[in-house]
Amino acid sequence: MSRKGSNKGNDIPHHIPPQSQRFTHQVRRHMRGAGYAYQTEKTYIHWIKRYILFHKKRHPKVLGEQHIEQFLEHLGTDLQCSPATQRIALNALIYLYRRFLGRELQPLSFAHAAPKKRLPVVLGHQEVKRILAHLDGKYRLMVELLYGAGLRQNELLSLRVKDLDFELDTITVRSGKGDKDRTTLLPTSLAAALTEQIAAVSTLHARDLEDGFGEVYLPHALSRKYPTAAIEPGWQFLFPSSHIGADPLSGVLRRHHLHNTSLRKHIRRARLAANIHKPVSSHTFRHSFATRLLQKGYDLRTIQKLLGHADVKTTEIYTHVLGRGAMGVISPVDD
Repeated sequence: MSRKGSNKGNDIPHHIPPQSQRFTHQVRRHMRGAGYAYQTEKTYIHWIKRYILFHKKRHPKVLGEQHIEQFLEHLGTDLQCSPATQRIALNALIYLYRRFLGRELQPLSFAHAAPKKRLPVVLGHQEVKRILAHLDGKYRLMVELLYGAGLRQNELLSLRVKDLDFELDTITVRSGKGDKDRTTLLPTSLAAALTEQIAAVSTLHARDLEDGFGEVYLPHALSRKYPTAAIEPGWQFLFPSSHIGADPLSGVLRRHHLHNTSLRKHIRRARLAANIHKPVSSHTFRHSFATRLLQKGYDLRTIQKLLGHADVKTTEIYTHVLGRGAMGVISPVDD
């Protein structure tokens, strides 16, 4: 039984020493007690640290509105961050002062970051097929799911066996962006490959149980609510890691899901082998899923729901990617 490395799961909360009085540890404890998603915790801690470093490591208690304004203007003006990035930093600092420090802030006045109109990189359907031709096994299946279901990378890696419904042809995405659940489509052409993958997971899980392992990480308080769920086949990750590693929160030896670096390496190799010069990441296949559905005539609201966008305006960007606008205009020269 290999125990090489650790799970390095960036979706598992790391252990906080119970006696630590370190400021960021106190903030983390507060966020976990309030039930914040771990991704939100990591993001807020990142911006709180940057805020403190920007002000020469002075404690936030001795800083105020003007210091927040200086930091946000630095992001928007000096670093030319996007409005979304500046807004996330603002949310982190509002949490820090209002929720954690219990201090009400006066209205803030700062220069807002200038919006930047950037279109996402997308692949045509034939380009996706060329990349898939240079992938095999579970990595081909993973990319087929990214493209075929419009999944984000973390959503794909976090899939459990129980999240697939072959009868309804749906995939349930748990705790997606914004810590929200949603359903998307399960490509029927992948049913056989997914069934084989589940069988492989079951075999691996049975072997882990024989070796004294087999307990998978459960988020939030599910391990207390469902004491035996961690060893049930349905809760196992659809794409498990090849190694057993220590859970960064509890230290328990477990098999987590594949790490994203492994998927990224295979996508890069396949892109180069397919002689495609566009920059391609896992997220590119999600963008390509949306544009392909638009090409096939599906409406924006349907695509919005499948992608899990809170606002249809986010989905509308794909109409610009196609160069047709919201009305589906085709150039006269192409008529």
